Amino acid sequence: MSFRTLTFMLAGLAMLGPFATDAYLPAFHSIGAEFEVSQAMVQQTLSLYLTCFAVMSLFYGTLSDSFGRRSVIIGSLVLFGIGSVGAMLAPSFGWLLFFRGLQGCSAGAGRVVGQAIARDRYQGAEAQRLFANITMVFSLAPAIAPVLGGYLTNLSGWRSVFGLLAVLSILLIAASLRKLPETLPVNRRQPFRLRVIVSNYLHALRHPPFVLAILAVGFAFSGFALYISSAASFIMKILGLSETAFGWLFIPFILGMMSGSMVNSRFAEKLAPATMIHCGQGIIALGALGNVVYNAFFTASVPWAVLPIFVYSFGLSLALPGMTVVTLGTFPSMRGMASSLQSFVQMTIFAVISGTIAPLLFHDALLLALGMAGGAAMSIVLWWASTSRTARRGEG
Repeated sequence: MSFRTLTFMLAGLAMLGPFATDAYLPAFHSIGAEFEVSQAMVQQTLSLYLTCFAVMSLFYGTLSDSFGRRSVIIGSLVLFGIGSVGAMLAPSFGWLLFFRGLQGCSAGAGRVVGQAIARDRYQGAEAQRLFANITMVFSLAPAIAPVLGGYLTNLSGWRSVFGLLAVLSILLIAASLRKLPETLPVNRRQPFRLRVIVSNYLHALRHPPFVLAILAVGFAFSGFALYISSAASFIMKILGLSETAFGWLFIPFILGMMSGSMVNSRFAEKLAPATMIHCGQGIIALGALGNVVYNAFFTASVPWAVLPIFVYSFGLSLALPGMTVVTLGTFPSMRGMASSLQSFVQMTIFAVISGTIAPLLFHDALLLALGMAGGAAMSIVLWWASTSRTARRGEG
């Protein structure tokens, strides 16, 4: 499979999870009205999805280390399709919660196992360039999903959004059966024995630089997660726009991600990963600080309220590919497990933000900006701690 084909294949698999997160955000009010539940209850359909996503992310990479990458991805897509059809036909709010949980349990495999596939095939600068290209294509999902979801909700009701997700799962199954390569030969697979698996996880969790690094990646995404979780309130209450105007939030995010990914891909072989990471983290800090300053002195309005979000996401896409390459390279024989742990931490942070932090902050633009700045600061400090420990180990 060519570099370009693999990029689009892995990006498509990675897009499914965030697409299922964002596409139904404009339908929150419609779901609440049909089932006669509060918006806080509707928010739990997102929190449950993200929690299941996080928990199952722990297992998909390990399963792929034992049974191969391709079969795990295809099996998860089948489960996601069942969850999508179930959510579309849900007769009650309880059943909607159940099928959203099933979607969450299966949506993360493409991203987790896809990262392992990328590291199986490529190393060093090539791997960083592949991750940057995947991010560039993958970042289209959060831009397209809420806008498309808003129009589908207006035209055909909220259930049509889940119908679209069912169709996407079928298309991805067909593409995976035809194109997705198996990159882990049988002789390189890990034994599927509980004792071995637990030992591998404990080994990774006792490695401080790795733990600090995956926490840094998770908190780098926290600003993104906070605004996604607060999208309905940010767009319709803080900015006073309609349910079809979600592009004002997501398009700046995506333009920033795509622009940064293009720069990253272009300079991956010319600049050391550490240099790219530090540049990206500096721009993340600039965007977060600018967001706080703007909202401290001005009433949030477009386009000014979303410009710092563009800067933040630009920096994120500069830093993240290099951070991912470094993190997944910690355990070369257990890349699936490393990818699982990274995804678990990232999605757990996302779920906590969605279920507890966002409801406390999403009524006020300045509070959201402070939340983003806090996550950026945590990420930068944790990454510095990780690299410092790695350097000390190397010197020892």
